[in-house]
Amino acid sequence: MTCRLSVFFLFALASCTSNPDLYSEKKTPVPNHLAFSKLLNQFVDSTGMVNYHDFLSEQSSLENYLMSLDSFPPNNEWSEDEQKAYWINAYNAATIQLILENYPLKSIRDLHPTPYIPFVNTVWHIENITIGGKKGSLDQIEHEILRPRFNDPRVHFAINCASYSCPRLKNEAYFAEKLDEQLEEQAEYFINNPLKNSLSTESVEISPIFNWFGGDFKEKGSIIQFLNTYSHVKIDDRAKVSFKEYDWRLNATAH
Repeated sequence: MTCRLSVFFLFALASCTSNPDLYSEKKTPVPNHLAFSKLLNQFVDSTGMVNYHDFLSEQSSLENYLMSLDSFPPNNEWSEDEQKAYWINAYNAATIQLILENYPLKSIRDLHPTPYIPFVNTVWHIENITIGGKKGSLDQIEHEILRPRFNDPRVHFAINCASYSCPRLKNEAYFAEKLDEQLEEQAEYFINNPLKNSLSTESVEISPIFNWFGGDFKEKGSIIQFLNTYSHVKIDDRAKVSFKEYDWRLNATAH
């Protein structure tokens, strides 16, 4: 996470604030996410694995969707779910585009900048998305907008880092009208996926996501209490907690 207060972040704050001086009184149209949803349905399977090889044939369609996000940035007159769905889709679309631009590769971490660029420490700090004419990064969407603005730990299960251990990339876009249902489904799927989390009554070996962002999951109690909200196994409050290793291999299907 970068420490700088970026122009992109300032734009995002302006888009979400209630101060009428920071944006036009005219409501910005909410972009149509159907085009992105169609691409996801075509190239992403039910487990979240992506056929990047074939996705390349529709890269221009993805670029057009990203351009629509740039043209219709969030406005404070949008509902919270409209804003949240927008930023989740923006994160996922920009991540896919980043992979396609550099495909083939073995891991998204292969794209870490070398040599060192000031303020650009990892691939997630690369400014590879434009919103309302302002350049921004995946890091800024996640840590400067999604997490602090919406305070919803389920977004961790919706955004995808193009890796095996990430929560699955859903094979449809997120839509405001069914966002809560989609986020609940993602949370339940991820927590009960034995490849991501091993759960039993007496002990759990869980994703490092619950370690890296532990505070996000403890807003209303402990990690165990959060897990039990979705777990198919009743976990004891005193269960032993350990964390799995993260597998950064690209979430790509064989072709």
